[in-house]
Amino acid sequence: MANFDQPIIIKKIKKHKHAHHGGAWKIAYADFVTAMMAFFLLLWLISMTTPEQKEGLASYFAPPNISPTTSGSGGLMGGTALDDNADALMRGSAPDVTVDASVTPKGEEFGTVTGAMSGRDQQQGNEFEASNASQYDLKADDDQGFHSAAASIRQAWQSLPDITEIADNLIVEETDEGLNIRIIDQEGRPMFPEGSKYPNEVTRQAIAAIAPILQKLSSPVRISGHTAAGGVYANPRYGPWELSADRANTVRQILGEFGLADDRVYSVVGRSTVDPFFPNDPYMAANERIEITLLHEEPPVPAGLKP
Repeated sequence: MANFDQPIIIKKIKKHKHAHHGGAWKIAYADFVTAMMAFFLLLWLISMTTPEQKEGLASYFAPPNISPTTSGSGGLMGGTALDDNADALMRGSAPDVTVDASVTPKGEEFGTVTGAMSGRDQQQGNEFEASNASQYDLKADDDQGFHSAAASIRQAWQSLPDITEIADNLIVEETDEGLNIRIIDQEGRPMFPEGSKYPNEVTRQAIAAIAPILQKLSSPVRISGHTAAGGVYANPRYGPWELSADRANTVRQILGEFGLADDRVYSVVGRSTVDPFFPNDPYMAANERIEITLLHEEPPVPAGLKP
């Protein structure tokens, strides 16, 4: 007989869910990717737009208080000018235009050399412009010649076997004055015996090698001698001024002996210690030097030019 009184047991199994891990990092990563995409899109747009389009965009977001026109010749305001209408002027301002017809005639641009020198000064303006043009052309020719001369001087020195030991004592550089050739002392390696106006033999070879190169150019040559501070001189009547001047004159004689004409020499001066190569250390050996400067030529004076 079945046991109907037996209790029925129902077992319920509860499944525990895992805790939520969170997705904040996904949002941050998505924002970062969006920002990078916008950044590279901005870079692409900037690289693809023309300067005129950029200027138009800037004017759209920051409209100016002036109305540009296409008149003018593209000077300081990029080819635009101010209209004399009420909308183009700021509140409280008034048009103020002054033209000096006697100096700047019609057809000439105000504020330029041509315009300022036109009219009653037309002849002087043309001569002034011609003088400036000649000066610029000559300077360009000089720069080209100095560049070639510097290369020739370095090559001439490299061809001398004894020069390699004093390579650090020889400096050639182009300056605002022209081509500057420096023969300087190094610590323990003087170019002149102490207190002597005559150079060492290797120094004499270096000076002689550049004479033919200087003669090929038409620029004037300036020779200056310099001494370092702290020198001791046995003769009270013979000091740094006399020594620097004698050394410069000896260099002139060597250059003349090996091909430089006397009429090419502009000046020979002794500078003593007043112009050190290292102003912060006037006792430094490198302040003892000879400088041979190939100067820029003066431009020719146009005929009829008055001061």
